[in-house]
Amino acid sequence: MIEVKTTARKWGNSIGISLPKEVIEQANIEPNQEIRLYIPEKRRSLRKIFGTLNIREPTQRILDKTREGEE
Repeated sequence: MIEVKTTARKWGNSIGISLPKEVIEQANIEPNQEIRLYIPEKRRSLRKIFGTLNIREPTQRILDKTREGEE
């Protein structure tokens, strides 16, 4: 598998990418040839998933309570 880092750019009403010449030669890509790209999903922020945590109790007190449960 060949890994390439490139930048997506606006191309008319679409978004396009360009591949370096070396990659095209290494993969033997020809014009109008169908190729498959694997695009990883963007990682979502945990804050977006869980929201903001609002703790009104001091951290030390929470740690002390946690330690009490271990005994």
